[in-house]
Amino acid sequence: MGWLWATLGILLLGYAGLCTFYAIFQERFIFIRFRTGQHYRYRIPPPFEERYVEAEDGARLHALHFKAADPRGIVLYFHGNTGSVRRWGKFAPRFVRMGYDVLMPDPRGYGKSRGDLSEAALLADAERWYQEVLRSFPEDRVVVFGRSLGSGLATPVAAQHHPRMLILETPFANLYDVATNYLPILPYRLLLRYPFRNDKAIKRVTCPVYILHGRSDATVPYESALKLYAAVPSGVHREMLTFKKGHHSDLPRFPRYQRFLERVLGREREHL
Repeated sequence: MGWLWATLGILLLGYAGLCTFYAIFQERFIFIRFRTGQHYRYRIPPPFEERYVEAEDGARLHALHFKAADPRGIVLYFHGNTGSVRRWGKFAPRFVRMGYDVLMPDPRGYGKSRGDLSEAALLADAERWYQEVLRSFPEDRVVVFGRSLGSGLATPVAAQHHPRMLILETPFANLYDVATNYLPILPYRLLLRYPFRNDKAIKRVTCPVYILHGRSDATVPYESALKLYAAVPSGVHREMLTFKKGHHSDLPRFPRYQRFLERVLGREREHL
């Protein structure tokens, strides 16, 4: 029996070590950040300008503002966890062609944005960018867009305000679902400092909600997006577009994706 207890002790020690490792280094798994030098010059069409704001804690935050010739509104685009606007800026032209400006911020630690990480700080930064948008556009011309991890910023912002609509591409109900999908043996509710509870925030949203997700998404479980959709208040207009052969990063390649944007943003344009 001694060998059995010794084996169990080793397994428990290894498990405790794994939990400790994740608790300390979880930011490296959640946020795949790529910094950009402050003097870097972006080469992204169409015309844009660089924008900076100062966060409440003094952190300097950066975004790209893509400009339409005669903007009918603006898309506040919170991008995914890998890379910076240097990578994500290529998704702005489709909105500009439809007559919308695009403000695409980098979270702190990404691109030219700086500052110490915490969920509270990231949410405050997202709110700061929303206030920046309101300096130029009324709320009924603001579209809040969240892509993957960006849904964890877009949803709380929409919950606090009354934008034209909230569009979520490959979102999650909470980050517990995503973490469990990768490694289900850890007690994430005890360890995770970034739960991003979209399932709670969405209950306060009053604008139309559109969710796009792929059935074959191996990064964010499709079931998590279904939970988020189910949490949208019953009195709020909601739609969920399921891409049966869609994965996590390929939805824009489907014709249905572009048709959806043209239908929703085109219809909204008529009322602006």
